[in-house]
Amino acid sequence: MNTGLKITAFAAAVAATFGTAYGVGTGIDPVTDREKTPTARHGEHDDQQQKKKAGGQEQPPGGLQISDGGYTLKLADARIEADKKQQLRFTVVEDATGRNVTAYAREHDKELHLIVASRDLTTYRHLHPTRAADGTWSTPVRLPEAGGYRVFADFRPASAKEGLTLGADLGVAGAYEPRELPAHSTTTKVDGYDVTLKGELKTGAGGDLTLSVAKNGRPVTDLQPYLGAYGHLVALRSGDLAYLHVHPNGTPGDGRTKAGPGVSFGTAAPSKGAYRLFLDFKHEGKVRTAAFTVHAGGAAEQGGGHEAPKEDEGGGHQH
Repeated sequence: MNTGLKITAFAAAVAATFGTAYGVGTGIDPVTDREKTPTARHGEHDDQQQKKKAGGQEQPPGGLQISDGGYTLKLADARIEADKKQQLRFTVVEDATGRNVTAYAREHDKELHLIVASRDLTTYRHLHPTRAADGTWSTPVRLPEAGGYRVFADFRPASAKEGLTLGADLGVAGAYEPRELPAHSTTTKVDGYDVTLKGELKTGAGGDLTLSVAKNGRPVTDLQPYLGAYGHLVALRSGDLAYLHVHPNGTPGDGRTKAGPGVSFGTAAPSKGAYRLFLDFKHEGKVRTAAFTVHAGGAAEQGGGHEAPKEDEGGGHQH
């Protein structure tokens, strides 16, 4: 490898480790004090109407903070190597006691959902790590490209009333090549499936998005339940990677929700801007991920279909 490329990649990894988006927009540093949360330097991201209130203070979307609600996400290693299968280990620490959390409420069939996404939103992983008795979580992961990544832990401690999404930066060392955000599109292809997006991602009161799945030109009407639903949707805001875990409308077996081809979600974006949507769906025993780039609060040029995000063999899921 060219020495210059190695140095550039290492710089990207170090930058990501310390909370800076490298090569893609501007990032948000990890923060531990809600009052010191910086505003995303992203044209419309300071839309005051869309921010939640917590204790009289404005609360940003999930994933922008490494600490929140009395809990902190700690990665055992904030830097790994590109295109190499490694163990990703982390803990969730209760700030008041300094102890690892060892009791969690199960939500969507899991105690904790782990999302890993590259800063340019072209690589995405939805992982389900295992927890040791001491509260240490671990999962194997292989990330194909060097650069800055964000790790999101979506969970609810057993003693907490509400769930949390904490985020931490992960640097991936190797030959680094920044990529642009994929173009806006309402269709995508993944592993022989065509997935179509209907509806608009809106701010304010929001609305519904419906993602329809077809194979070989025929609607898929026998989707299989995955994490308690026929689809699982995560939205990440371009630039700061604000995290939105979107809940489906209806559940399998409720007498109303059909097993495809459409999966409906109620959504509301916290601000105007570009977002990357990742839909996980299960069919014929395998989970696949379809990805879209959409714009909330404003029209964008319609692009043609594009391929799914980079995945390891077997899709963007490693369990």
